[in-house]
Amino acid sequence: MQGVLGGLFHVAIKTNDLGRTVRFYCELLGLVQVARPDFGYPGAWLASPLPGGQAMVHIYAGGPALGPEGRTPVGSAAIDHVSIAAVGFAAMRARLRERGLPFREFLVPGTSLWQLFVYDPSGVQLELTFDGRAEGGEGPDMSPGRAYVAGEGFFHPEAYAAV
Repeated sequence: MQGVLGGLFHVAIKTNDLGRTVRFYCELLGLVQVARPDFGYPGAWLASPLPGGQAMVHIYAGGPALGPEGRTPVGSAAIDHVSIAAVGFAAMRARLRERGLPFREFLVPGTSLWQLFVYDPSGVQLELTFDGRAEGGEGPDMSPGRAYVAGEGFFHPEAYAAV
């Protein structure tokens, strides 16, 4: 077989606060914690609760997560964002609002793709992508200040203190 990519297997994210990061992905985004091998340093594997859901976000702290300054770097570096297929646009938007987290919305031109952009507590930008044909209800708010604009960051670490 010719070498070919078959899809995103997982994303590994370093964090300074394992508990806060796990809560963000589980309580806010709906992932569930699954068994993780003992690598000798703290971490968590998170998976989709949907049938056949696999571990898609690996989080680790301490040891190999630390940079030369003894803290984990923040942000996405050369990766602009990680896109994750999602369902339940209205419920997700409501949860982001309830938590007071900054987020942006987008309607991909010429498609039925609705998107919510939000950062995790480590400053990694996530693009949550929904099929608007299956969603119903109000679509993305494309008004100034609400609409996602590529290259315009909106990460505010203090917003994650209560996550």
